[in-house]
Amino acid sequence: MAMAIYLFFDGTARAAIDFYKATLGAEVKALMPFSDLPDGTPLPPGMEDRVMHALLQIGDQTVMISDTMSPEAQTRHSGFNMQMSLPDPEEAARLFAALSEGGEVTMAFAPTFWAAGFGTCTDRFGIPWMVNCDLPAT
Repeated sequence: MAMAIYLFFDGTARAAIDFYKATLGAEVKALMPFSDLPDGTPLPPGMEDRVMHALLQIGDQTVMISDTMSPEAQTRHSGFNMQMSLPDPEEAARLFAALSEGGEVTMAFAPTFWAAGFGTCTDRFGIPWMVNCDLPAT
């Protein structure tokens, strides 16, 4: 069984994809705008250039992204965190700073009793993140 997270945005999916490409090195494996729907498919005005489906590869993880079909749809992101673990504390701190730029830091990246570095933030698109760097093995 394979599982992946599917993130929904309200018109900002393309900007989020560009951000994750630049910040996390995400590779876009597929991107389909709503304009690719078959002729005659009902589509609310202004949806043509929004992202119907995108598949990103971030490291060894798959993340899917879409804009909502309805401008009234709720896109509040709660009840989960995107979590990443990195072996290098400097790289983890760099990624944390990049993810939190334009967003909100909820716990500054710093050493903890369980990690060489850990922090939580919400990125500029409202996606919550946990960035972790394990303590060196003893």
